[in-house]
Amino acid sequence: MSRGKNALQLDDTSKRLVELLQEDGRRSYADLGKTVGLSEAAARQRVQKLMDAGVMQIVAVTDPMSLGFHRVTMIGVKTTGDTRRVADTLAQLPAVSYLVLSAGSFDILAELVCEDDSDLIDLLNSEIRTIDGVASTETFVYLELRKQKYGWGTR
Repeated sequence: MSRGKNALQLDDTSKRLVELLQEDGRRSYADLGKTVGLSEAAARQRVQKLMDAGVMQIVAVTDPMSLGFHRVTMIGVKTTGDTRRVADTLAQLPAVSYLVLSAGSFDILAELVCEDDSDLIDLLNSEIRTIDGVASTETFVYLELRKQKYGWGTR
């Protein structure tokens, strides 16, 4: 999702729209427009432009464990060769919900959402560890979700 150097430059109105939607993603375009001084149509167009540019997504955030996915983990991956290629392959796996290239002990951090331990073991052994360039993995099991926040605002 990160665009790096090609990131869309946000004006104050776009930043405010992002902040408002971080507070409540169900806000109407009429309410958004009224709050930031735009028409409903202009607010809708501005939000669509932000989504098309990859600046934001509007989604329902859930606790996977309450929806039947009883094994959520973060895995650290050490790689050989081109880390980006390994990350691109991992990103194609449906169980991967979050993936970043990192510095430090691991080259890649990936969050996995699995139905159970059997599903996790199969995913690790049959799919992840067989990817060319994966040297090793370390699995960090989530026991309980205590905080999940996405409203950090904008600059």
